[in-house]
Amino acid sequence: MGSIAFERLSKTYPGGFAALSDLSLDIADGELLVVVGPSGCGKSTLLRLIAGLDRPTAGSIRIGGTDVNALAPAERNVAMVFQDYALYPNMTVRGNLEFPLKMRRIGRAERRRRIEQVAGMLELMPLLDRRPAQLSGGQRQRVAMGRALVRDPSVFLLDEPLANLDARLRAQVRADIAELQRRTGTTMIYVTHDQVEAMTLGQRIAVLAGGRLQQAASPRELYAHPANTFVAGFIGNPPMNLLPVRIGRSGETVLPDFGGVPLPGRADAPKDAAIAGIRPEAVRLAETSSEGIAVRVREVEYLGHETLLHFTHEAGAASLIARLPGLPPFGRGDAVRLGMAPEDWHFFDRSGQALG
Repeated sequence: MGSIAFERLSKTYPGGFAALSDLSLDIADGELLVVVGPSGCGKSTLLRLIAGLDRPTAGSIRIGGTDVNALAPAERNVAMVFQDYALYPNMTVRGNLEFPLKMRRIGRAERRRRIEQVAGMLELMPLLDRRPAQLSGGQRQRVAMGRALVRDPSVFLLDEPLANLDARLRAQVRADIAELQRRTGTTMIYVTHDQVEAMTLGQRIAVLAGGRLQQAASPRELYAHPANTFVAGFIGNPPMNLLPVRIGRSGETVLPDFGGVPLPGRADAPKDAAIAGIRPEAVRLAETSSEGIAVRVREVEYLGHETLLHFTHEAGAASLIARLPGLPPFGRGDAVRLGMAPEDWHFFDRSGQALG
């Protein structure tokens, strides 16, 4: 069983730095959980605690229902893959795959069976007699994953394993990892700072900031219903537009405020809202010259299938980003009118927590 449970887990290093604080989370057996957040948020610390390389300051970790706080790394049946591959350069691919099995005194026949099974799964059979220097970056990463998988671990930990690959290869190996997890059913925890990797790979995503869990949810839920302004601003590329709000004169309507000009508001929005958010794809071009608000194009990013337009308000320095399909013919300085539907707004309180 590879289920994992964190109960009020904390890690404070000498000097008082709190890498993780009061983290509670359950991970199901066979789940692929992606842990995402900015540098220094506690992602790698969490993996080190699971692997037993560090000990928690407080709280507990259970793997398969067993408290592992007091267990040595070798007793946890946890395998870890790092971003630098960490392959033995003097060994062939076969030797790298076989090494952890020799250390565990696995018999020769069983070693051969496991190596051939994993090598076949990862398409490494033609490479078994090559050394790491003769492999591409993607092949080395597959060998590193294979070396972990031959151990038949209960939990598979991946610490930014694609960081050293180019963009095209990252997409391919990311798909390989997702397929591998589906085939093996092994519980995986995948750490990254790249929210695109998180959204495309994770069955569920845990967002960390400042050592604290901000939200754990499916990619769809995380995107559509962020728990706070940090998640709203971190998940999504480009991130959600966030603006202050004002209350209408009648005291009934909450109005997002763009550079001193109120945008279409909602009477059903929470009256304690302090911040309004809208996704860039919900910002559209107005259909008539009398609709929407007047803005000026500050920057244009043509991406082929879509275009990102950065706008400033005619009367101030407030800014918005819109994601439009295709290649609309806009240039820097162009005057445009934008429309936004009231139902597309998200609202947050003064502390940044989601409302409604």
